[in-house]
Amino acid sequence: MMAAGSLVAGGMVPLARAATATIKLSDVAKLHVLSDGFLDLPAGRLFQNSEQEQQLTPLFEQAGLSTTEHSPPLNVTLLETESRKVLFDTGSGSQFLESAGLLPSSLEEAGIDPLEITDVVFTHAHPDHCWGLLDDFDELLCPEATYHMHGTEYDYWLSEDTLNNTDEAGLGFVAGARNRLPLIEEQLNRFEWGDEVLPGIEAIDTHGHTPGHSSFVVHAGTDPVVVLGDALIHPVLSFVKPDLPWLSDQDPDAAAATRVRLLDRLATDRMKLIGYHLPEPGYGQVEKHVEGYRYVPS
Repeated sequence: MMAAGSLVAGGMVPLARAATATIKLSDVAKLHVLSDGFLDLPAGRLFQNSEQEQQLTPLFEQAGLSTTEHSPPLNVTLLETESRKVLFDTGSGSQFLESAGLLPSSLEEAGIDPLEITDVVFTHAHPDHCWGLLDDFDELLCPEATYHMHGTEYDYWLSEDTLNNTDEAGLGFVAGARNRLPLIEEQLNRFEWGDEVLPGIEAIDTHGHTPGHSSFVVHAGTDPVVVLGDALIHPVLSFVKPDLPWLSDQDPDAAAATRVRLLDRLATDRMKLIGYHLPEPGYGQVEKHVEGYRYVPS
């Protein structure tokens, strides 16, 4: 165990690699956390500049994290009840990164047939969350499902303004979404924050990372579990420095405000969480800490 003042409770942050876990919520409901692999990224993308990197390096060292390598996992959540199999995001597919795209094999290992998935609920439409919507034959991975996405998020990616105003580095993200999202239009349910998207699944406002980014409170057992998506993505910085701007956030100010508001709710209400990019399987909770907040893996 690390010292009482540690920024991540329970020890050093484990390496991000494939993992699968099952969390029993009740006699008739459970959550599967399925690996889609991991992202192989330079850690420098976490910092705005060299001065910030120098300031934050001690936090990384305390948590056992590298400042040169960053390999966050891709933790895809599936809720299984007596009547539904609900997939939260579809992973990366085979056209994003070689280190990702493992969801189909993870589903197979868990004994879950994509044809039996009744619903797909999207947090947002970045490649590692929605490009897996299609299989290797460019067919829907879950053809029998109803798809659910916040209306603002869906409209943003298909907007001509988005296409025309996105810099060259981000055009691939836009093109990928525009190639895929129209394929689910006839099976799409557009929801708003505060809606009960499906029985026992409440959509909450966590915009900022993208315009319609949504997280979901799963009320399928005694204790609710929040499926975060990318609302909190780093086991140290998102919790200790929630107001820090992120290069991956489309609206950094709104995303920072979301993190602060979300952390307060999670800690105050002692809610469990599943983070898409938190150390596998991403299941834990938030504690208030002398530094602000800390992530506690379960």
